[in-house]
Amino acid sequence: MDRSWSMITVCITIIIFFVSSSESLFPSAPVDFRRGDPLEVKVNKLSSVKTQLPYDYYYLHYCRPDQIRNTIENIGAVLRGDHIENSMYMFHMQEQLPCQVVCRIMLDAKSAKDFKEMIDDDYRVNMILDDLPVAVLRQRHDGSQPTFYQHGFLVGFKGTYINDEKYFINNHLSFRVMYHKNLDSNSARIVGFEVTPVSINHEYKDWDEKSHHWPTCNENTKYIFQGSRAPQTVDRDKEVIFSYDVVFKESDIEWASRWDVYVLMNDDQLHWFSIINSLIVILFLSGMLAMIMMRILYKDISNYNQFDTQNESEEETGWKVVHGDVFRAPSNSGLLCVHVGTGVQIFGMTLTTMIFALLGFLSLSNRGSVITAMVLLWAFMGLFAGFASARLYRTLKGTEWKKIALKTSVMFPGILFAVFFVLNAFIWGEHSSGAVPFGTMFALVCLWLGISVPLVFVGSYSGFKKPVIEDPVKTKKIPRLVPKQPCYAMKTTIGGGGLI
Repeated sequence: MDRSWSMITVCITIIIFFVSSSESLFPSAPVDFRRGDPLEVKVNKLSSVKTQLPYDYYYLHYCRPDQIRNTIENIGAVLRGDHIENSMYMFHMQEQLPCQVVCRIMLDAKSAKDFKEMIDDDYRVNMILDDLPVAVLRQRHDGSQPTFYQHGFLVGFKGTYINDEKYFINNHLSFRVMYHKNLDSNSARIVGFEVTPVSINHEYKDWDEKSHHWPTCNENTKYIFQGSRAPQTVDRDKEVIFSYDVVFKESDIEWASRWDVYVLMNDDQLHWFSIINSLIVILFLSGMLAMIMMRILYKDISNYNQFDTQNESEEETGWKVVHGDVFRAPSNSGLLCVHVGTGVQIFGMTLTTMIFALLGFLSLSNRGSVITAMVLLWAFMGLFAGFASARLYRTLKGTEWKKIALKTSVMFPGILFAVFFVLNAFIWGEHSSGAVPFGTMFALVCLWLGISVPLVFVGSYSGFKKPVIEDPVKTKKIPRLVPKQPCYAMKTTIGGGGLI
C-alpha cells in the first residue's frame, strides 16, 4: 500500500512537470510570413558584461509606445532578468523601408545622466524579431577571423569631438532582416536579424518644395530630416531624434539552422574569464590534493620500509590500523546524511538537465528554458534526496528519519533562499530588471514547500524501510583514541602513523 501510494505521487509529479514546463522545454514552431505581413520588433533587457546587472529597456529615455505590453515569461526568463516588451519599431515583410523617424525626445538632466552611466558600463540593447535576438556583425582587427556576431548593440560610445571628450548615443538603427523563401508556397521564414547602430545628429527644417536636399526621413511630413556627419551627443536639454531603416535580404540558411550563428558567437571577455577562473580553481584544488596525498604516502612508505627494525605490533601503521574505525558512525552523522542527500539532488538535477539538452528538448528560442528545467528538476529530485539521506542514515544506525527528512528538505534550500532574498533586495534597490518580483518569489516558495518538501519525506520513508547496508569490515566496539590538536596544527597522530 505504501509503495503504491509512492508510485502514484511520483506519477502525479511527473505529469505536473511536463504540463507546466512543456511550453519552455520544446522548440517553438516556425512562422510563415507573406509579403506585406506586419513585423513587430520587441525589446528586451539592457545587459553588460561589466556589471552583470540587467535593466529594463525603458529604464532609459527611449521612445515609448502609448501602451507597453509585456510578453508572458517563464520562471527562468524572470530569473535571468528578461523583460520582453513591445516597441515602436514596426515594418512589413519584404518591404524595404528608408529612414523613418521613431520619435523626438528632449533629454533632461536625469535622462542624460542615465545614458552616460550606461555608456560607461558598456551596456547593450537587446531586441527580438520572431523570437530571434538582434545581432551586430563585427570584424576582427587581428584578422584571425573575418567576421563574428555579438549580442545586441551598444547604447552609445565615448569619443573626442572638437577637442572635447563627449558621450554619443546610437540613435539610428539600420536593420537587416534575412529570410528564407518557401518554394512550395508564396511565403518566407525569418532566419536572420542584424542591426548596424549609428550615431547621427539629425537636422530638420520646414518643408520646402524647392529644396534640393533629398529627405532621408519622413519625406511625406512637413519636416525634412537629414543626417549630418556629426554624431549625436548626450547632453542636458539636448533633442535626440531616433530613426531606423530596414533592408530585407534573401538567404540560403534554413529555419532549423538559424540559431547556429548565436551558438557560435564569441564573447571573448566573458568566455576567457570563465575559462581562467575554472583553470585556477582546478589547479589549486589539484595542488592541495597532491600535497596532502604525497605527505601521507611519504610517511607511510617510510614506516613500511623500516619493518625490519620494528616488532610485529609496530608493523601496522598508517591506514592499516584504522580499518576497524572507517565505518564507525561520525559524531554528526545526521549532518553527513543531509549533505549526501542534497548532493544527490543537485547531481540528479544537473545530469537530467544535460540529458534533456542533448536530446534537444531545451530550445534556445525559449528564453529561460534551461533555468526553468533546472528549478523544476531540483524540486522533483527531492524524492531521490530523501531516499539517499534516509538510506545512509539507517546504515549509520540512525532512528529518527523524520528529523533527517526535515533537515534535508529545509537546511540548504533555506540558506539559499535567505541569501537569494537579501541579494534580491539589493538588486531591487538598484531598479534592475534582474530583481525577482514578489509573484515569482511566491511561486518558488510554493515549488519548494509544495513539491520538494513532500517528495523528500516520501523518499525518506521509502529509503528508511529498505534493509540496512552491511559494512564490508567489522567496526571495533572501542573507538581508537584521537588526541586533540590545535586548529592550526597540520599533523594528527593516530596510533603511530602520520595522518594529515
